[in-house]
Amino acid sequence: MSSTIPLAERLRPQNLDDYAGQQHLVGKDGVFRKFIKSGILPSIILWGPPGVGKTTLAYILANQLKRPFYVLSAINSGVKDVREVIEQAKKPALPGSAAPLLFIDEIHRFSKSQQDSLLGAVEKGWITLIGATTENPSFEVIPALLSRCQVYVLEDHSKEDLVALVHKAIKEDEVLKTLKIELKEEDAMLRFSGGDARKLLNALETVVGNSDPSKKIVITNRFVADTLQNTLLRYDKSGEQHYDIISAFIKSIRGSDPNAAVYWLARMLEGGEDPKFIARRLLILSSEDIGNANPNALLLANSTFQAINIIGMPEARIILSQCAVYLASSPKSNASYMAINQAISTVRQTGNEPVPLHLRNAPTKLMKELNYGKEYQYSHDFPGNFAFQEFLPDNLSGSNFVTFGKNNREEELKNFLRARWKDKYHF
Repeated sequence: MSSTIPLAERLRPQNLDDYAGQQHLVGKDGVFRKFIKSGILPSIILWGPPGVGKTTLAYILANQLKRPFYVLSAINSGVKDVREVIEQAKKPALPGSAAPLLFIDEIHRFSKSQQDSLLGAVEKGWITLIGATTENPSFEVIPALLSRCQVYVLEDHSKEDLVALVHKAIKEDEVLKTLKIELKEEDAMLRFSGGDARKLLNALETVVGNSDPSKKIVITNRFVADTLQNTLLRYDKSGEQHYDIISAFIKSIRGSDPNAAVYWLARMLEGGEDPKFIARRLLILSSEDIGNANPNALLLANSTFQAINIIGMPEARIILSQCAVYLASSPKSNASYMAINQAISTVRQTGNEPVPLHLRNAPTKLMKELNYGKEYQYSHDFPGNFAFQEFLPDNLSGSNFVTFGKNNREEELKNFLRARWKDKYHF
């Protein structure tokens, strides 16, 4: 192939109509269309996995709003670089013109001092910040900066989005459309991409580049696997294997295999993964996969998160290992995880059911006259600190969201509740 520009860059959309996915943000009534139409853009944080279009969205905003556009990468930029950009941005081309856009890729990698250096410029309107992150900004962006930004979540691409992107590349790219390419199978390419559109296009380009351009190129799963298999041998904390290995780590703990857990932990640590990223995943797992089967799991995971922030590497590896082995060796239950998912699903289906009168707060005389809280029975006034009464909205009476797992601790909880609620709920 003759072009030196990567395929992903050649196909980068220039406007929202060509943008793939994220219809909740860029669709007909999407907030980003409203930003472009009004010409008013607040400082924003784009949060989502790799390859879902965060950088592309920033470029489209700059292009369509016709604003000066500065780009920094948190990997190789320091406070000095930030201040230099701010000094340039403070000098608008025309009096009264809109603030330039400053795009910071991987903003979660900025230190506190680097993020602090942005505060004044954002607050005074010298720049409009667009930050991109694969990590939860609540953990990685300082509160003062986060409070000045709107956070928008970008979702994983659907299989349909990715397949359409491959077909578009073959049909419309200036280089690929000159070749005879038949996409016979796409599953292997989608699997190698991990949902990352950029990796998908890189994979397509690699596969085509390893073919004879004078002959018809037939893309099959076997051909893709043979061509790309060596790309999965490295761990790249910036995204190449980042999500595959953390997935293997979590699934090993969920599957009660401490040996596999410490192996995948070692792979991440040797690859330079951020220990805080690992500790956060352990915190989530301690509730999602263990929960009340062993409540101490959450306590240890939280202590682990706090401890590694104090200790740091390399000693933090020992603390992470202790936690991983303990969680892998604990009894498992996803009862709490399933319960909240079911409850949220019910809320979305039923809407805002009225709170029963006896459960309502009655801070005013009028509310008391309307019988707010009148029939409520104070549990501590009854034997066993329990009074049989309704706590759900009338239309949801008897709804069962919690189903306990089969382990000693949750059996105790189940028996405790059954003794009180009898046949009202099926725990």
